[in-house]
Amino acid sequence: QLQLVESGGGLVQPGGSLRLSCAASGFTLNYYSIGWFRQAPGKEREGVSCISSTDGSTYYADSVKGRFTISRDNAKNTVYLQMTNLKPEDTATYYCAADRVRFRRCRLFETDYGSWGQGTQVTVSS
Repeated sequence: QLQLVESGGGLVQPGGSLRLSCAASGFTLNYYSIGWFRQAPGKEREGVSCISSTDGSTYYADSVKGRFTISRDNAKNTVYLQMTNLKPEDTATYYCAADRVRFRRCRLFETDYGSWGQGTQVTVSS
């Protein structure tokens, strides 16, 4: 079995920062592209960012460009999402997911991903 576990969420004021972690077990994370998605109550889940297993290339949704940074630590089998200048509209449950296919350049389509974590809550409020 493979498992992804998110952590690092919490309550932060607007303009603050959080670092989310996505830790993998049961498989080698760097073989797979990893995506971060988020979902607010009553809204569809949307793609936030992803990092490719092939060349490490990254992709960001327009709403988070310049504020969020995705990175990978192969030694820890973990992918991070560093979030800065957080806004109230960033409030959501954040999920990480692994691509269904190894060694594929990532994109932010939910159907590309087959293994999902349980999510971590991010609340941006004063």
